[in-house]
Amino acid sequence: MGKIAFLFPGQGSQAAGMGKALAEQDEKVKSFFESADQKLGFSLSQLIFEGPQEKLTLTTNAQPALLTTSIAILDYFKRSGVAPDFVAGHSLGEYTALVAAGALSFEDGVYAVRKRGEFMEEAVPNGEGTMAAVLGLDRDKLTAVTEEVTAGGNPVQLANLNCPGQIVISGSRAGVEQASAKAKEEGAKRVLPLEVSGPFHSELMKPAAEKFRQVLDDIEIKDAVVPIIANVTASKMTSATEINSRLIEQLYSPVLWEDSIRRMIELGVDTFIEIGPGKVLSGLVKKVDRSLKTYAVSDAESCQAVTESLKEELR
Repeated sequence: MGKIAFLFPGQGSQAAGMGKALAEQDEKVKSFFESADQKLGFSLSQLIFEGPQEKLTLTTNAQPALLTTSIAILDYFKRSGVAPDFVAGHSLGEYTALVAAGALSFEDGVYAVRKRGEFMEEAVPNGEGTMAAVLGLDRDKLTAVTEEVTAGGNPVQLANLNCPGQIVISGSRAGVEQASAKAKEEGAKRVLPLEVSGPFHSELMKPAAEKFRQVLDDIEIKDAVVPIIANVTASKMTSATEINSRLIEQLYSPVLWEDSIRRMIELGVDTFIEIGPGKVLSGLVKKVDRSLKTYAVSDAESCQAVTESLKEELR
């Protein structure tokens, strides 16, 4: 068995009721939800456990909700003795990875992503920016499309390079619509508009990045104990200084997820464990390389199943 990476999901994986059963049966897990409530000054845990889903999905709520739930599940899973050689998270999930790697305290992580969500929602008036998933077109062709549209005055760019044949574009509404049409002309199989509140990971998020800089300056970022594969570079990072600057860049830069998975494979990882609600990242890993081992831990049952499976492999 090769090296192990822990992966943490981003926005879109949130679901009302996530983590509830585990919190009800484990006091330590429950304490993470209580700490988040205390840090934010409102009952985030009630929103996570009971919904409504529409309110939970708002960027300002989804970000701290996902980080809290994923870290609570991680704490439970870590008692199995399984430890990662690397960690990575998709967009918002990068903050969960930083908490997991010891670079951020849990409370600072919850606070930071709550503010990040607020600034992201404020950066572009609702309805003026959007995102779309482009399926079946390679990144070079899609980059050419977005550059052509942007040159015409309607900004749009690659935002999430998720796996072969799945790239999300982001920018002004007109830019995304024009690029979507041109992508189809260039051979894209499908283009799916995304239900999002803004053009995340695009240059239009730069105002949010400037505001967010102050938040990061006010919290303590430490050197990571476990190497993180950064969204912005798809390379290892451990230094507090680099983490700070990469988190600013991450707001308006593409998430190089496919590249990050390939980098971890180069570093000897053959087992990827997704920790948190859903199985989105496990699916993306399989699309990069079907031979990789993927697991998803989201509750007590899956934790036990994954632990037993890994012990079988280690025998």
